[in-house]
Amino acid sequence: MSNLLELIITIFLPSANDAGLLFWAKRLLVAMIVFGCFWLLAQAVCYVINRWGSRLTSFTKTELDDRILKRVTPTLSLFLIFLGIYLAFLTLPLHEKISRLLSGGLFMANVAIVCILFYRILHEILLWYEERQQEGEHGSFSRQMTPVVEKVTMLFIIGGALMVVLKHFNYDILSLVTALGIGSLAIGMAAKDTLAHVISGFTLMLDRPFRIGDRIQLASGQVGDVQDIGLRSTKIKTLDNQLLIIPNSDLCNTMLTNQAFPDQRIKGRINVGVSYGSDAEQVKALLVAIALEVEEVLKEPLPEAFFVSFGESALNMAVFFWVEEYSLLFATTDKINSRILSRFRAEGIEIPFPTRTIQMQETPGSIQPIPHNRI
Repeated sequence: MSNLLELIITIFLPSANDAGLLFWAKRLLVAMIVFGCFWLLAQAVCYVINRWGSRLTSFTKTELDDRILKRVTPTLSLFLIFLGIYLAFLTLPLHEKISRLLSGGLFMANVAIVCILFYRILHEILLWYEERQQEGEHGSFSRQMTPVVEKVTMLFIIGGALMVVLKHFNYDILSLVTALGIGSLAIGMAAKDTLAHVISGFTLMLDRPFRIGDRIQLASGQVGDVQDIGLRSTKIKTLDNQLLIIPNSDLCNTMLTNQAFPDQRIKGRINVGVSYGSDAEQVKALLVAIALEVEEVLKEPLPEAFFVSFGESALNMAVFFWVEEYSLLFATTDKINSRILSRFRAEGIEIPFPTRTIQMQETPGSIQPIPHNRI
């Protein structure tokens, strides 16, 4: 190999007779060959990906692999070129300080390119996931988790790159990792409540008991729409236009009702009492007919009326109906109640008041009232 290099140098540089010049010429030629090989490799990789990549990814159902290949191909080519430059400089007999400076800079450039490569893959995956969410496909975590995952992953990538660079320059990273661990423990002990809220925020985003826009009912009875799910707290807008800010750990440890899940339809119920002289079947049929007259009431499933129980002064009836959105339930209930009142009056169906009859029984010594409920 050495003889071949000398022959090539003699052909292109016939005046290179000095031993030092000949040595430098050999090294430069080797460096050019190394760089040329990696440059050709970069071109070959780009050609193969552009020519055959789409054919290979066509076997999969998703377009994610196509997008990743298109996004990382320029970065991969740049990495191979810089790797060739780095290895070519290692073959040159430069001064030790100059060699360390140039090789160190090129090594850091290669590490940065690798970090960019991983970031672009992650970013493309997250973009693809967000598009699926907008199309209505449900993923394993919510869209609010996307920027959090991106930032946390970038911290790990940067931390890993920093350790690789420090290790390359022969710095002791064990002491650095130990110091970071002790510092993290101290911060964790000092901010344990805040960390509890943050961890609960991750739990809410992963478990997804509710999403932004859902209407939930808290254990305290308050009802509102979820406005934002943050790392520390969740914001809920109540029906009277007030904003509740609840720590995430409190939401994770309490029972709540999500009225928007599994869909936005909601079932309404209206209780009404009629006099004991009323025909129960007639009343049930009338309640169903009244509910169907209201436009917001769904025809499928149909409204249903039931004879619930015998009350002290009335037959307790109930009508159940469905509306398309939970936000329409209050207004729909008002319309049905108004129609029930007017139709019952027109049909002669009495809605009785609770009554109590007191019979006065006279005894030889006194008059004692005897309460008696009239049903």
